[in-house]
Amino acid sequence: MTQAAKKQALGRGLSALLKDPDNDIKSVNDKNADKVVGNIIELEIDAIEINPFQPRSNFNEETLQELASSIKELGVIQPITVRKLEFNKYQLISGERRLRASKIAGLTVIPAYIRIANDNDSLVMALVENIQRHDLDPIEIALSYQRLIDEVQLTQEQMSDKVGKKRSTIANYLRLLKLDPIIQTGIRDGFISMGHGRALITIEDEDAQSDIYHKIISQNLSVRETENLVKNYQESLKPKVGKTSVKTVTPVVSESEKKELSSILGSKIDVKIDAKGKGKITIPFKSEADFQRIINLIKSK
Repeated sequence: MTQAAKKQALGRGLSALLKDPDNDIKSVNDKNADKVVGNIIELEIDAIEINPFQPRSNFNEETLQELASSIKELGVIQPITVRKLEFNKYQLISGERRLRASKIAGLTVIPAYIRIANDNDSLVMALVENIQRHDLDPIEIALSYQRLIDEVQLTQEQMSDKVGKKRSTIANYLRLLKLDPIIQTGIRDGFISMGHGRALITIEDEDAQSDIYHKIISQNLSVRETENLVKNYQESLKPKVGKTSVKTVTPVVSESEKKELSSILGSKIDVKIDAKGKGKITIPFKSEADFQRIINLIKSK
């Protein structure tokens, strides 16, 4: 019997063990738990639910079909990882793409590693394992870092230790989330790279940022060309030598009005006005839920 066949037979044997209700394994201290931890086990796909903490949200249908074809021919090469919820019920930690492709391929079982962990550990494992993969786009990685900050209260230093990345690298990913959502979508869809995005972050004016973004796409600009374009834009904002300073204008929004609007929205707003009297209101939000709360407040007015 080949090594692969032995592993497959072992996986089926352990699967039968897990289906024994009289010996249900719930923790590492239970009987036979040592046979499960660290081993590959064949699980029924219908017994696995998607992990709500999974950061990936975009799946390319063409590459899924290609993976499904490969799985039909060679099987699932890399097992997925799940955590045990209850008897014969599991939650995905990592490997959603493999799970989806296996369903397309018509598989009813899939090789899996089983971990016994609480919800918080599951979230950390899912995000850290996915961050370390090569097929996540930069925005998905940035969102994963942000969730580690928001939901697990990890510092950038702690994240650096867990994912093996420099703090500066983590900070560069997080800064992408400050870009206009349309530009973030452009990065996710592959219209521009993370390097383009990093250059655009330095532009505070959203209209100017958007204009340069469209130039990058229409003119197929490289990252270096984009950096030069941004540099020229920044230079154009500097006051010319010998010219009088820009005249000041009386703010059209008083501090009391700002405080009143901040109180209504439940978020400290920022108002900026230029010399021509044009301006913008910035409303920060802490999470997707907080963003939705603000949207609902605005709609109700």
